[in-house]
Amino acid sequence: MRRYPPIGDHGLIGDLRTAALVSSEGVLDWFCAPRFDSPSLFASLLDHDRGGHFAVTADATPGTADASPGTADASPDTADVASGPADGVPGDAGGGAPRTVTRQLYLADTAVLVTRSMTEEGVGEVIDFMPLGEAEAPGDRHRIIRVMRVTRGTVRFRLDCRPAFDYGRAGHGLALTADTAHFTTPQLTAYLQAAGPVRLTQDGPGVRGEVVLRQDEHAAAVLTVCHDPAAAPPEPLTEGDIRRAFLATYTYWHRWLRRCRYRGRWQQAVNRSAITLKLMTYAPTGAPVAAVTTGLPERIGGERNWDYRYTWVRDASLSVKALLDLGLEDEAEAFRRWLGARVQHGRTVTGEPLQIMYRVDGDPHLDEQVLDHLEGYRGSSPVRVGNGAAEQLQLDIYGEAVFALSQTPDLAQLAGYDGWQNLSRLLDWLAVSWDRPDEGIWETRGGRRDFTYSRLMCWTAFDRGIRLATELARPADVAGWTAARDAVFEQIVERGYSTRRQAFVQYLDGDVLDASLLLMPTVGFLSPRDRRWLSTLDAMESALVSDSLVHRYDPSESPDGLRGDEGTFSLCSFLYVSALARAGRLDMARYAFDKMLTYANHVGLFAEEIGPTGEQLGNFPQAFTHLALIMAATALDEALDRAEA
Repeated sequence: MRRYPPIGDHGLIGDLRTAALVSSEGVLDWFCAPRFDSPSLFASLLDHDRGGHFAVTADATPGTADASPGTADASPDTADVASGPADGVPGDAGGGAPRTVTRQLYLADTAVLVTRSMTEEGVGEVIDFMPLGEAEAPGDRHRIIRVMRVTRGTVRFRLDCRPAFDYGRAGHGLALTADTAHFTTPQLTAYLQAAGPVRLTQDGPGVRGEVVLRQDEHAAAVLTVCHDPAAAPPEPLTEGDIRRAFLATYTYWHRWLRRCRYRGRWQQAVNRSAITLKLMTYAPTGAPVAAVTTGLPERIGGERNWDYRYTWVRDASLSVKALLDLGLEDEAEAFRRWLGARVQHGRTVTGEPLQIMYRVDGDPHLDEQVLDHLEGYRGSSPVRVGNGAAEQLQLDIYGEAVFALSQTPDLAQLAGYDGWQNLSRLLDWLAVSWDRPDEGIWETRGGRRDFTYSRLMCWTAFDRGIRLATELARPADVAGWTAARDAVFEQIVERGYSTRRQAFVQYLDGDVLDASLLLMPTVGFLSPRDRRWLSTLDAMESALVSDSLVHRYDPSESPDGLRGDEGTFSLCSFLYVSALARAGRLDMARYAFDKMLTYANHVGLFAEEIGPTGEQLGNFPQAFTHLALIMAATALDEALDRAEA
C-alpha cells in the first residue's frame, strides 16, 4: 500500500448520498458518511497514518506492483478479456520476485468499479459498488460491497479495515466475531461483514482478514454504516443478497443512462461524465457537490487546499443547460427546485439574497476550520473543512441562477406566480446592487475588485429576466432592468476591454487576462465571431494557453492573496474548446478537445487541474470539469454537424 497514490489513481463509487474513492491497488482511502459533507471514516488520502483506510488487495511482494491504468469501460461479458495483461504475461521482476500487474475499469455505463490483479499464479478481481435500486433502503444506511473473485488460477486476497471516525479525531469501540466487526461511536455505527471463507481477526483498532481463492470462487466484505448508533444490525450476509444488490445496481445505471439522448462523437466520455455528475448529486435535494473530497492540493506542498463538498450556485446552475441538452430533465428540475427554495427563503450568512455555496440540504453555515492533526496529501497543509469563501460577495451567482431558472419553457407552470415574485424581487435588488467590487468567480483572497466576469453575469441576469417577463407576460420593472442591463453592457465594453491587450480583461481598467470570460459567447453577450471577441481569444491563446491547456489567470499579474502557483484549470480548457467551436475554429477545437481527453485518468475522471507533467491536481473528481466536458462535446458536435452539412 503506497502512502499517497496519485490523486488521479482512483475510481469513484457512490449511492447518491455519499461516495468513496478506491485506488488502483484496491484501497478505499476516502469515504464520508452519512453525507458527502459529513466527517470521514476513511481519509488516508489526507493522512496515511491517521486517516483510516479499507484495503482489499491481491497478495504481492512489496515494491513490485506496477499499477498501470487499464481500459476505462468494459461489459460484464468481456471484462476479463478487455483488461488483460497488456504489458505481456506477468513474469519475474528483477531478481525473481512475484510481480503483480493491476488494472482498474468500470463495467460499461455503470458506477460498478473493478480492480483486477494479475500474477503468475492467477487473476483476481475486486468488484466495488454502493448499492442502488428499488430494493435498497432509502438512505437510512449506506453499504459498500467489495466482492473478491478469481477468474484464473489462485489468488490470495488480504483485507485490512481501519476506520478513523471524524477525520481521525474520534476513537471507537470494536466488537468482533469470526465474520462480523462492529465499530461504534456516539454518532455512527458501522458493521463489517465477511462472506465466504474469510475470517476476521482484530489488529489494534482495526480488523484484518485473508483468503485464498481459486478459479470461479468468490468472497465478499460488506461495510454498512448506520446513521443511528442504536440501529439494528444488518441481516447475515448471503450470496443471494449480494447478487441481488449487484444486479439492482447494475440495472439501475443502465436504465438511468438510457435517458441520456447524447449520440455524438464522444459518447463514452460524455456518458462517463454524466454518471460522475449523477454520483455527485445528493438525491434527497437534487443538489450537486463540486467534488467529493476536501484538502486535495492545487499544488503539491502548497496551501491551496479547499473543501469542495458543497453546492456552488455557479457550478450547479451552469449544469442545468448541460443536463437538459443530454435529456436529463429530472435532474435539472430537481436542482432548479432546490435553487428556487434558496431564492425564496433568502437565508444567508452574508445578508445578501443568495450566497455562493450551501450545504446539500440548503444550510448556509459552512464555518471553515483547519485539521492540524492531519498531515495533508503528501504534506500539503493546511487541511481545511468548511469553506470560508461562503461569506464572500460574488455577484456573478445571480446571473448563473437566473440563467438556470430560464432554461425551461414551462417556468410559469413550475414556479407559479409566487416563484415569479421571488425572482422579480431578486432582480429588483440586483438592479441597484450590481455596481460593486466583489471577490470574483475564483474566490481570491486578495481583496475585492470590479471583476468583469461578475459584471458579465449581472448582464446575463437582467437579459434573461427581461426575456422571461416578456414571454410570460408577468409584472416586472422591465424599464429598470433594461436600464441596468444597458449600463452593465456599456461598462464592460468601455472599461472591461483593454486596447493594449486587445482583449476583455479580468477587472475594469486592467490588463490581466482571465479565462472565465470564455463564457461570454455562451451567454450571448457578444457574437462568437465579433471582432473584439476573436482578438480576446487570440490574446488568451498567447498568454494563458499551453499545449491546449488553459490557465485561469496569471497570479503574478493579479495577486490572489495566496502563495505558490497552480496547474492548468481543466474547466477552462474545456471552455476554450467551446469558444473555439463557436468561433468556427473547428480544427483547433477538435484537436484541443481530443488532446484534453488524454488527460483523463484511467477510468475517465478529471480532477480540478492538470499539473506540469500531466498529473491530476486538486479535489477529485471535479463536477465543473465534467460539466464543461459535456458542454464542449455538445458545442463541438453542433459546429461540426453544421460544417459537414
